[in-house]
Amino acid sequence: MLHVLLVEDNPGDVLMIREAIRTSNVSADVIVAYDGEEALRVLNDYNFEPHIIFLDLNVPKFNGREILERSSLTEKSPVVVFTSSTNPADNKRAFDLGVRDYIVKPSDLTEYLRTVRAALERWTDGRV
Repeated sequence: MLHVLLVEDNPGDVLMIREAIRTSNVSADVIVAYDGEEALRVLNDYNFEPHIIFLDLNVPKFNGREILERSSLTEKSPVVVFTSSTNPADNKRAFDLGVRDYIVKPSDLTEYLRTVRAALERWTDGRV
């Protein structure tokens, strides 16, 4: 079973990412953290070690950059930033903090689903 941590505060994006995972025909345990504080709690308190982390940069309490700075996420699991930010400084900072990929969320539904499935295939060592 694939373990996924999704750090995302937008319910629509949560639904879309869950749908992309479901339609990839993989058995997955998806834990959603709706803010940075909850993400850190899941990782620290529950000793949850995901196979992949989808991280939005713009979540409440601790944003994605702060989450990366306050944790050892990138040492444990591949982190894929999945965000609406097209800011080159955000992209550079994310890679400086050790993320594996930086993806700007597509606006087209089909492309959105395809992009999530491609990230799963690329970063989960063939589990998908």
